Amino acid sequence: MTRILGLSGSLRKASFNTGLLRASEALMPEGAHLDAHTLHGVPLFDADAEAEQGVPPAVAVLKEALAESEGLLLVTPEYNNGIPGVFKNAIDWMSRPPGGTDLFKGKPVAVIGASPGGFGTMLSQAHWLPVLRTLGTRHWSEGRLMVSRAGNLFDAEGRLTDDETRKRLADFLSGFVSFVQAG
Repeated sequence: MTRILGLSGSLRKASFNTGLLRASEALMPEGAHLDAHTLHGVPLFDADAEAEQGVPPAVAVLKEALAESEGLLLVTPEYNNGIPGVFKNAIDWMSRPPGGTDLFKGKPVAVIGASPGGFGTMLSQAHWLPVLRTLGTRHWSEGRLMVSRAGNLFDAEGRLTDDETRKRLADFLSGFVSFVQAG
């Protein structure tokens, strides 16, 4: 079984991106499992707090899930044409010892996202590239999924309701899982 860690970069209860992550769980190809997580409970990075208290429990859970996964799916919102600070903060925490950047090194990664705007999360996805390169990941760039005008595709609870988007997501996940399995 190919295990993929999926992270939603939004804290909003009815987040389009968390909804996209939940839809991904249901659409994983046969032989693959998506271990979906949010960033709830991850504090702002503070090196003094880290030195005094160690790795926060929410971060330890994400680091363990990353260590046990064969791939990483980032489901990113786009705030002010870039990466949400809360999402970058979580990745910064995850790249700290123990494990540090070794948890990311060589790990296949894909980035998707949903936005109420007309361009999806195009700029946010592009802003992840230098971070992913710095961490030494293997970014899957053969597929792209930017869900635009998400307010029309999700219900009030953040569930994906659009069949065409669901098909595009299933195709994307199939391609990404093949990339992960090819090693």
